[in-house]
Amino acid sequence: MRLKSLFLLDIRFQAKHGFYFLYIVLTVIYAAALLAVPESWHEKTAVILIFSDPASMGLFFMGAIVLLEKSQHTPCAFAVSPVRPMEYIIAKVSSLSAISLIVAAILALEASVDNLHIVLLGTVISSVIFTLLGIIIATKIISLNQFILWTVPIEVVCFVPAILHLFKITPDWLRHYPINVCMEMVSGYAPSAIGIFIVIAWMAILLVFSKYCVLKMWNSMGGVKL
Repeated sequence: MRLKSLFLLDIRFQAKHGFYFLYIVLTVIYAAALLAVPESWHEKTAVILIFSDPASMGLFFMGAIVLLEKSQHTPCAFAVSPVRPMEYIIAKVSSLSAISLIVAAILALEASVDNLHIVLLGTVISSVIFTLLGIIIATKIISLNQFILWTVPIEVVCFVPAILHLFKITPDWLRHYPINVCMEMVSGYAPSAIGIFIVIAWMAILLVFSKYCVLKMWNSMGGVKL
């Protein structure tokens, strides 16, 4: 019940601050871009659009979300409430993954990609990973500019290998790199058992570390270590 309330709270918070309106506009723009490119480019263009935005939106939006919460002293309320850090994280991940899934489905259907179920599963997994990375960074920053600076190396490490892998420029052993596994799934290819294991292990590590970071943020509210 508490997790459901947190999920709905996040949905209302994101709607109030224009996140859904923004993604309606972006989805229309992306759909128009797909119509503008030659049909032979549709699938690759859709994959790049899905991976670079709806799948990774948590990395970009989490800084704004957490900073807004900090400005409204919401973490102070969470720190003294029965809410657990893991519930807070799951609600954030679920609410952003829901948006990612809807936008990815629209783009994938427009591009008529193969294996839609694998594409959507890859989108959700990518969204979870990027949102957890966003939470970890967001708990440690005090300004949006600082968040952007922190995300630059994450973007390089995540997006460059994935885009190169999409065009088969990387060596074969890099296909097991977690982000490349996600890219393969967003491209509609079923991952290997090793790839799935590595991605699940990576998500578990990020989940544990994000829990630690959220708890540390809550305990330091008010400028005093509790």
